[in-house]
Amino acid sequence: MGSHSPNIEGTADTFHQPSTLLTPPPSNLSKFRDVICQPILASFIAGGVAGAVSRTVVSPLERLKILFQVQSVGRNEYKMSVPKALGKMWREEGWRGFMAGNGTNCIRIVPYSAVQFGSYNFYKRFFESTPGAPLDAYQRLVCGGCAGITSVSATYPLDIVRTRLSIQSASFATLSSQGREKLPGMWRLLVLMYKTEGGITALYRGIIPTVAGVAPYVGLNFMTYEAMRQYFTPKGQDNPGQLGKLGAGAVAGAVAQSITYPFDVLRRRFQINTMSGMGYQYKSIFDAIRVILKHEGIKGFYKGITPNLLKVAPSMASSWASFELTRDFLTGLKDYDL
Repeated sequence: MGSHSPNIEGTADTFHQPSTLLTPPPSNLSKFRDVICQPILASFIAGGVAGAVSRTVVSPLERLKILFQVQSVGRNEYKMSVPKALGKMWREEGWRGFMAGNGTNCIRIVPYSAVQFGSYNFYKRFFESTPGAPLDAYQRLVCGGCAGITSVSATYPLDIVRTRLSIQSASFATLSSQGREKLPGMWRLLVLMYKTEGGITALYRGIIPTVAGVAPYVGLNFMTYEAMRQYFTPKGQDNPGQLGKLGAGAVAGAVAQSITYPFDVLRRRFQINTMSGMGYQYKSIFDAIRVILKHEGIKGFYKGITPNLLKVAPSMASSWASFELTRDFLTGLKDYDL
């Protein structure tokens, strides 16, 4: 009996070994799928897509908002209604005028939105009692504020360059003598600002009012969106439909931007504070507030609010819709065999 034992064990090994060898190792495609379907990375990628889509959709209104914002007292080049200003932009610069600065904006907004959405989902983990547990309004506000500061700090140099690109070809009288054929592109402008306007600090000029505005803006945006998302969700369902997501995004954007808009005006003013032909001479944030109130009144802090509100609905709606579509697609890949 004992002499047969080794043969039985050997036979068992013989039967089990081929089954191990027949199990195929995971493919590179499967490994890649397992990585990108993780919630944080999926949100990161979806945020980048959402940013590029939303900014391109509203590029003409976004540029017009900036032109209105930087037009101080005494300048009348763009002192007109939104339709007339858009018509002026089209006549003088054509399609390129509508898209001026949008390339840089997309280059900026992809990492900006990716970091914003990704970091929001990262910060949420510190407040969740269990993974995926819903947060209250205060927690969403805090997570959104932290996500806003993180994203703007990471991409601010591209934001200031984008502002310069948006106005350098506009028909402001003080800029017309420069000649459009000599206007620098994005990378050249970055280098030029670094060399001639104070090094790295030039690329972060205006970041204080930006951070002061972006933290409550992003916080309010996420908080309002989550609340509106529940409002637009039909009874008996876990998620709203596409129209519900669009509506929630539009309301969230309008509320957040209306409350924090003066910070956006201050940001744009400081971003061109040393720009030749357009520069302001603000010594500090408080000096800027004093000067604007003195010469432009309270309305000075809301210049460009009309095109801004006009762009909020399509911008935020397309942003949230494309974000959720992309994120759901990526996280849903785990259910497919590759």
